[in-house]
Amino acid sequence: MSRLSEVFARCKSEKRAALVGYLTAGDPNVDTSKELLLTLAKQVDILEIGMPFSDPMADGPVIQAASERALASGTHIADVFELAHIVRKTNPDIGIVLMGYANTPFVLGFDIFSKQAVAAGVDAVLLVDIPPEEGYLCDPIFKQYGLDRILLLSPTSTDERIKLASKHASGFIYYVSLNGITGANIGEMSAIKQKVANIRVHTDLPVCVGFGVKTPQQASEVAEFSDGVVVGSHFVGQIPAHATQNEAMVSSINDAAQAMKTAMQT
Repeated sequence: MSRLSEVFARCKSEKRAALVGYLTAGDPNVDTSKELLLTLAKQVDILEIGMPFSDPMADGPVIQAASERALASGTHIADVFELAHIVRKTNPDIGIVLMGYANTPFVLGFDIFSKQAVAAGVDAVLLVDIPPEEGYLCDPIFKQYGLDRILLLSPTSTDERIKLASKHASGFIYYVSLNGITGANIGEMSAIKQKVANIRVHTDLPVCVGFGVKTPQQASEVAEFSDGVVVGSHFVGQIPAHATQNEAMVSSINDAAQAMKTAMQT
């Protein structure tokens, strides 16, 4: 049983959805990022750690800016692995997912990338721009190292597409609640619920919903019909809001995550 499977089983036994929180590694710098990631890790069930990239095409302005800040501060992939390792040492039970774009592991080499990810305590990888059809690039290597590969589905995904993603995915399915970039407004809740139900017809994997979840109320509503709620831009946005005050930045992310968590459990 993988660690992600254990996370979802634990949440299911507690009759709640998992809270999945995202921050970009190295934002606004590596030292502060460590504090922020450790703070968020205390509140979430699964931590998505973004690998900063110069052209994050699926991301909106909030997360794009996070990548820019991280890169400008000198963050490298070695820092991402080290940050994941630090989080893992103090949080043995949470899931850790590396999220990003194919360029990063491709340049490093998928074998080296996977070996270092596992050594850091990472459970899964989500590469936005490697669809199931191109999984031959990474799937066998990820499987060899025991890394789950998270795949995305969207409102326009056909039944055929859902079946294909379900065949190649492991860990969980990430349902993008809208046709757009991260940070946009969430779609109509009834339509999201219906699509999640449709996805469940084709897979036994947990289905997590993200993109556009900005308020505790939205998180609570999504938690009623999904296995997990992904919150990214809302957390990332706390960083520039407190750009010169690290203590306030850490506190703000803690409070934001606590609010989401509380709403999902009521």
